[in-house]
Amino acid sequence: MLKEILSISGKPGLQKLISNSSNAIIVESLIDGKRFPAYSNSKIIALEDISIYTEAEDMPLKEVFKRISAKENGKSALSHKEPTEKILAYFEEIVPEYDKERVYVSDMKKIIQWYNLLTDKGMLDLDEEAKEEEKKEA
Repeated sequence: MLKEILSISGKPGLQKLISNSSNAIIVESLIDGKRFPAYSNSKIIALEDISIYTEAEDMPLKEVFKRISAKENGKSALSHKEPTEKILAYFEEIVPEYDKERVYVSDMKKIIQWYNLLTDKGMLDLDEEAKEEEKKEA
């Protein structure tokens, strides 16, 4: 599921991949539902390919989402507009081993915002991710 959800630099929120064309991809904003082309000169990355720096090895974003979901029982997390101190304390609870020199508060806010957006839209199915992993291993 996370491989179809994209972050495009310069565009707010997240976008869902709809289709491919010869020189662009068609995406739909998860915020307002509008569809638009995203061209190859835009920086586009799938959420599946994003990871967080930790003191040991990088942690995939879906693992961070799983930890937030476990803490919040599948409900929305705190707002990304909370004060910096609250966000730092919250992220410290979720990923205590994050690299404090390379993970910025802006990154934490973005992760929390993405989690809340996906949860509110009912698009964050972490059980589906686990089933896909099991199929790959079998």
